[in-house]
Amino acid sequence: MTPMARTPATPDLTPEQEAAGGRREATKERNREAILAAGLEVFGSTGYGEATIRDVIRSSGLSTGTFYNYFPDKESVLRALVDRSATQLRSVLSETRASATTPETFVSSGFRVFFEYLASDPTLFSLLSRNAGAVRQILDEPIMGAGMGELTRDLEAAVERGDLPGFNPELMSAAMAGAALELGVAMLENKSTSPQQAAEFATKLFLGGIVELSKP
Repeated sequence: MTPMARTPATPDLTPEQEAAGGRREATKERNREAILAAGLEVFGSTGYGEATIRDVIRSSGLSTGTFYNYFPDKESVLRALVDRSATQLRSVLSETRASATTPETFVSSGFRVFFEYLASDPTLFSLLSRNAGAVRQILDEPIMGAGMGELTRDLEAAVERGDLPGFNPELMSAAMAGAALELGVAMLENKSTSPQQAAEFATKLFLGGIVELSKP
């Protein structure tokens, strides 16, 4: 019988090699964060359409070659920024909706968390308000719309528990997500509107619709 070939054991790294590897990973993380911070600043101040890759590179303080090691174009930078914000929001929103036991708390808590998140970061404010069209296009794509699926599932669960009346969860999810984005942009543009006021408006709007949908 032919003896089974053995996979060579991976040699242990020396402390110096481990330290060097840790420094490389830290450098990669710093470079990526520098590019994202530059993109957030440039897209917010100049606008996504007018901004160029050169603008982002100049703001990051990195070389052109370093930029292309992380991102192929400026669209990928915007996608990464939107995806990062969406990921941070999704976990908080899911926890908030799971604890809601009435239609009012389900609707109001979700909108309040979303609008307060926007209000907490002036730079993100500027990014969304100046680039609403580009952000909408990205959010419409399935790969970036994971939050929509989570909202749909949360709506389905609330309907099954009896916390919400029966309605089409997919249609309601699309309506709530679209309204959140549009009202968020309007809130940013109208500086006299607070997150609490925007959330109260959205809550009354959707509670009225839910009442109508609950009628036979």
